[in-house]
Amino acid sequence: MLRFFTLIVFLTPFVAHAGELPNILVYLSDDHSQFDSSLYGNANISTPNFEQLAEDGMVLNHAYVASPSCAPSRAAMLTGLMPARNGAEDNHSYPRPGVKSLIENIKALGYETAAIGKVTHNIKRSKFVSFDYINDTKSYPQIQQSVSDFLQARKSKRPLCLFVGISNPHVPWPEKYQVDPARVAFPPHHLDTPKTRTHRAAYYQEIIDLDKLLGELRVMADTYLGDNTIFIHTSDHGSQWPFGKWTLYDYGTRVPFIASWKGHIPAGKTSDAMVSWVDILPTLIELAGGPAPKDIDGQSFAKVLMGKIRQHRDRIFTTNTGDKKMNVYPSRSVRTAEWKLIHNLHPEFAFTNHSDLLRKPFAGAYWGEWVALAKKDKRAKQIVDRYYQRPEFELYRVSEDKWEQHNLVDDPKYAKVVATLKKELRDWMDSQNDKEPVFHSPRLIKDPESWHPRFFAERLKKRNKK
Repeated sequence: MLRFFTLIVFLTPFVAHAGELPNILVYLSDDHSQFDSSLYGNANISTPNFEQLAEDGMVLNHAYVASPSCAPSRAAMLTGLMPARNGAEDNHSYPRPGVKSLIENIKALGYETAAIGKVTHNIKRSKFVSFDYINDTKSYPQIQQSVSDFLQARKSKRPLCLFVGISNPHVPWPEKYQVDPARVAFPPHHLDTPKTRTHRAAYYQEIIDLDKLLGELRVMADTYLGDNTIFIHTSDHGSQWPFGKWTLYDYGTRVPFIASWKGHIPAGKTSDAMVSWVDILPTLIELAGGPAPKDIDGQSFAKVLMGKIRQHRDRIFTTNTGDKKMNVYPSRSVRTAEWKLIHNLHPEFAFTNHSDLLRKPFAGAYWGEWVALAKKDKRAKQIVDRYYQRPEFELYRVSEDKWEQHNLVDDPKYAKVVATLKKELRDWMDSQNDKEPVFHSPRLIKDPESWHPRFFAERLKKRNKK
């Protein structure tokens, strides 16, 4: 209660009546790892508008999604509840009936709300969330035009909370790109092949384009909304590359987060505070002077953004349940500033996803080269084998091992760390009433490229009845 009272006193001059509430613009990219932009150290991907936004506001180095797939991640953001609690666990699913979106809390503060582009999964069918205005266009030029048209035509005198979602850099990546494939960079667990280079160049192009739209959105915000505007950029999860999307490695869960608000959020600052995507809407509600919602997993980090405190969470919990029949590999993790423990609930399953199964042009067509190379190259085989098959538990010293290459779970020196994190993760899962569901039949490790008809049918039936 004291924290809420303090924040209200601090914000009172800015929320005395509806006309003084800050406008809010949240810009979401799709499948974009934090590691893939010049702002966060990848000199091969020029993102000058990210960098300008960072100069004008604050960069969070440790922002994490609740789940590394689209529908669960966005549902968690909009409800402030982790997937097991809101019901959207498998990808392409929705929160269970009765779960409400925190957009209603923002409306209650006097805001007009709008969603343009990809804000939540299949937004016109998402009954749990209700924006005042919805335009579910997808492509860059359409989103650009739709935002411009909406802001020009807008007559409401209420403050605006606008979410804009671009599909970049979601697959398929463009066949035409300006990035030189010879200049792309790879994570240490990727293979350098001709198609991997062309696909990565196309992926880079989509990031460059989403950065360009960010700059254009900021111009529109300045023109139509004015200085009293909170502007945020972040992404729903990491990229659709091996060991990224659908995994609990940082390449799949750690995302960019930049926020500006002239005169309120200190300019040119960075923060190592750990935040989760379930924290975003509680933060916006509190910045607008509203009461922090109760009985949710999200926790406002408004004081971090205002430069009042340096820390937020000391643990980040993340879950992946799967993506229909393409990814049947449930996992859970707990992360501290130093360590991450991953629990692969069914290590007997083969890990697969759209990239390796479909191998579509400018999506996963490079995978055929990886498999072929693995037949004759030891390092390639190790990478492909690790992709398909993981141990039940993995422990990484993430403070030193950015790409999570050294699994220390069996090192006796870290037995206490493992035991502590295992208990914390299990206690958290119990508190979430996590039933560890498996929604589809998995694939076998010995043959990950073929469907396994009903090998685990009875086991899964029993588990899902719990």
